[in-house]
Amino acid sequence: MATIPNRGDEDAGAILIKVNRFSAGCLVYSQVRDDKGLLVWLCGTGETEIPEPDADAYIARQRQYDADIWVVEVDDPKASYGLGGRVSDG
Repeated sequence: MATIPNRGDEDAGAILIKVNRFSAGCLVYSQVRDDKGLLVWLCGTGETEIPEPDADAYIARQRQYDADIWVVEVDDPKASYGLGGRVSDG
């Protein structure tokens, strides 16, 4: 299941995807451009899951910088969700 807890600008809003693995924690991905200008996903909260309050605090900080951000939350208790597109390793 996925929800959109924050709708951003329809034309220019960046996207954050919060993957909620419940007891295992959360990951928050953002779309960025790589060195070739291609869109990729970057895990802004690090390589391992973090507690949900920490993920929510990260999202709140990002929204302070850009109020037009879209936030999509994906419930993924079985860790089976895969992002469409390439995930950057940093």
